[in-house]
Amino acid sequence: MTAAPQTNVSDDILSLVLNSLEDDKAEDVVIIDLHGKSEMADHMVVCSGRSTRQVAAISEKLTEKLKQEMGVFSKIEGKDQGDWVLIDAGDVIVHVFRPEVREFYQLEKMWLEPGTTGVST
Repeated sequence: MTAAPQTNVSDDILSLVLNSLEDDKAEDVVIIDLHGKSEMADHMVVCSGRSTRQVAAISEKLTEKLKQEMGVFSKIEGKDQGDWVLIDAGDVIVHVFRPEVREFYQLEKMWLEPGTTGVST
């Protein structure tokens, strides 16, 4: 008898994150694979919202979905300002930026290999 293949929890969290971001109209979503680069998480997702209000709403809805659907209690930083929100969902780290703030920090460039652009959705 063979066991059913186990799904990777970090991949399930990533899938939920991406679906939530799509539902809430996040823009320029980039997925960065952190396997072998960092012990803190398996994936990093960077995206933009058009305004401080949208950034806060995307972040709030995502943390609620993670809690309700997967039992993941995320740590969240920066929601009150709405310029850059960090959501720590364990194996997946999510950064939600206003476009101007994202351009200023260029977080993706710190984590991507030179010459690559990450996986965009």
